[in-house]
Amino acid sequence: MKALVIPTPEIKQINGLKIQDLAIPDIHEDEILVKLHAVGLNPVDFKLVSGHHPNWTYPHTLGLDAAGEVIKVGSINPKHFKLGDRVFYHSDLSKDGCFAEYAKTNYRCVAKIPDSVSYQEAASVLCNGMTAYSAIHRKMNLTGKKTILIHAGAGGVGSIAIQLAKIAQLKVFTTVSTHKIDWVKQFKPDHIIDYKTEDTTQKILELTDGVGVDLIVNTVGPEEAQKDLARLAYNGALMTIVGEPKLDDYNLSAMGQSVLSVNLGGAHQHNNLSQIDDLAVMAEKLGNLLATKKLHSIITKTIDFDEIPSGLKDLLDRKISGKIIATF
Repeated sequence: MKALVIPTPEIKQINGLKIQDLAIPDIHEDEILVKLHAVGLNPVDFKLVSGHHPNWTYPHTLGLDAAGEVIKVGSINPKHFKLGDRVFYHSDLSKDGCFAEYAKTNYRCVAKIPDSVSYQEAASVLCNGMTAYSAIHRKMNLTGKKTILIHAGAGGVGSIAIQLAKIAQLKVFTTVSTHKIDWVKQFKPDHIIDYKTEDTTQKILELTDGVGVDLIVNTVGPEEAQKDLARLAYNGALMTIVGEPKLDDYNLSAMGQSVLSVNLGGAHQHNNLSQIDDLAVMAEKLGNLLATKKLHSIITKTIDFDEIPSGLKDLLDRKISGKIIATF
């Protein structure tokens, strides 16, 4: 089979990736083998190119978000997967991934794709969609909460988070760069802040009469998370994806606030079986939202398998709104 690989431990740049012929993986008793039809590209993919996982062997196949059809099942199969089932899953970054014609994974993290949802749509809501879902529906307490700030609303996580927050009947503020504003409008956030031309903190305080927002989803980084503390209301919660603020000089308890984090891949890394099972539950929830048209596709670019390196470069250079999908 053809696979996009990091050929040796020395390769740390996207331009060093290679397409190679590898053997189709053998599965263990608790795994399934999937013929891939669509895969999703994520920022974590290019981050892994520059920072390899210590468990990797080489050549290592990249890719975490997979959608395809089951062609082989192991002897342990409590979900009763059958040959030909259409499935999707977010895989374990410490193992060979899904940027290949075939990939294997543990049955626990796998969900079936609803009949009306395409392989491309299914692949588009995994790492990013499940991160957004986890932030809003696993980590945050929505009781009594009315407002949310979602950073980077044009990104893969942000664009799904806006939709999930609207479904939850929250008033949504989002930050977007100037040239991506029109694209984000389709998701109907209540207010778009152009962080290139506006002061986000000042704008949030204006929009909330100085109270701040109840909830924040930060996909930007620790520096922005530090600024988020001034935007957070009493009893509010800040959800960080890529780095927490420093709290040495901030009295979190006096404000009754919480700082939480999402680490989607940690379920695999820590062998927490209930959390690995929950990856499939979240995928199923997102698939059903797609099937019922409550969640709208964020795919903005579809590429061929051999174009994945250029797609990762576009992500690295922040040229993309929404999601890139590669098809076979």
